[in-house]
Amino acid sequence: MAKNKRIAAARSKVTFGQAYGLDEAIALVKGNATAKFDETVEISLNLGIDPRHADQMVRGFVSLPNGTGKTLRVGVFARGAKAEEATAAGADIVGAEDLMEKVQAGEIEFDRCIATPDMMALVGRLGKILGPRGLMPNPKLGTVTMDVKGAITAAKSGQVEYRAEKAGIVHAGIGKASFDEAKLAENARAFIDAVQKARPTGAKGVYLKKIAFSSTMGPGVQVDTSAFTG
Repeated sequence: MAKNKRIAAARSKVTFGQAYGLDEAIALVKGNATAKFDETVEISLNLGIDPRHADQMVRGFVSLPNGTGKTLRVGVFARGAKAEEATAAGADIVGAEDLMEKVQAGEIEFDRCIATPDMMALVGRLGKILGPRGLMPNPKLGTVTMDVKGAITAAKSGQVEYRAEKAGIVHAGIGKASFDEAKLAENARAFIDAVQKARPTGAKGVYLKKIAFSSTMGPGVQVDTSAFTG
């Protein structure tokens, strides 16, 4: 009953169908994040695309200026000196055939997967496992690289991956409810800017259709898109 009252109280503070300014929307989301844990603040962008077409796919990474508040586990496929570099840079798990066997056994102990180019013949065998989870290393995203240290540092310092779903929606966590409003707003603007810059060549008409914020247990708050479209 207490949970239902909390949810009802949160919803009563948000006017359904109203689009708020970004700063006001974040303040509402923070104020409604009253769960007993530090809720994640999430952003959702509804884009005017059809990701089923290759020229309308939106995918990439953005480094949030204030991090995400989440500890990202990084797995690295590498050998020799590059494996040592990965370990020194703070990778959570490093390996080659041994790591492949763990993944094949269902032991996926990482949230981001990085590989050196020479390891892709090995990693390619894991495509059916890593692909559906969005973990397959990709040179276009900087996760197939010889700069192992740089890729790990970026991942650990608040780099967020975004990828359009079938309905053309991109979403990601941009911080925790405990963050200052200004830091959440800065992260949100960085995320929106990155997605706008990633506009695919095949996108026609209105690209940024809707923006909404929410916390893990809180209601969604719609954002006025006029400040981001011109």
